[in-house]
Amino acid sequence: MSAANERLRYARQYSLAELGPSGQKRICDATVLIIGMGGLGCPAATYLGGAGVGTLLLSDFDRVDLTNLHRQILFETSDVGREKTRAAADRLARVNPDVALEIIDERLDADGLRAAAERADVVLDGSDNFGTRFAVNLACRKTGTPLVSGATIRFEGQLTVFDPRRDDCPCYRCLYDEDGEALENCTGAGILGPVAGVMGSAMAVEALKLIVGCGEPLAGRLLLYDALAGSWRELRIPRDPDCPACGP
Repeated sequence: MSAANERLRYARQYSLAELGPSGQKRICDATVLIIGMGGLGCPAATYLGGAGVGTLLLSDFDRVDLTNLHRQILFETSDVGREKTRAAADRLARVNPDVALEIIDERLDADGLRAAAERADVVLDGSDNFGTRFAVNLACRKTGTPLVSGATIRFEGQLTVFDPRRDDCPCYRCLYDEDGEALENCTGAGILGPVAGVMGSAMAVEALKLIVGCGEPLAGRLLLYDALAGSWRELRIPRDPDCPACGP
């Protein structure tokens, strides 16, 4: 893309005092790994691609199902049965053809997660099970990669940032115990589609803040959204000194 076309495409971001040309360059040079191309990953990827993130690594081993379409906004009816990563990449390429899109359409083991996280400037976790979330958290701890973690169920959403570059920042394992209850999923509990859109968009905001270095990321803070009440709450997350993932 020519400099003139780049300035025109991202003109509204250039106008932001917190970004400007230098911030946009950081965005265009960045690599973001998205774990899970579902209700959270789809809106997050859409906004990150639109913002001009240089490389998006799309990780998911699932296929598009008809029940996904009310909230997974990158997919159309004709995509049912296709690999989510490939359908998402096709759509994102039309949103912004200057973004490099890499597909990871297999379940990553610990080594694979660590290698992918090591390539990324920021990791977004929109997965739907504790096993994956604990594994992603550990990979980010080992590679020192900031992790944006979001979750939704029914009419509720939550969002936080785990930044291993900060000594005082907790990790996902500080918040949830591996011996706790199973993570609820949308199949059994249900989900209002726009709630996933709200939280996925908020994940993209946190990722861009981390890339640019502006504002105050949600590190050490848990943001809770209640769509029925139309309210937001914020809780502090203490670091567990005995945490098996980030403790001594």
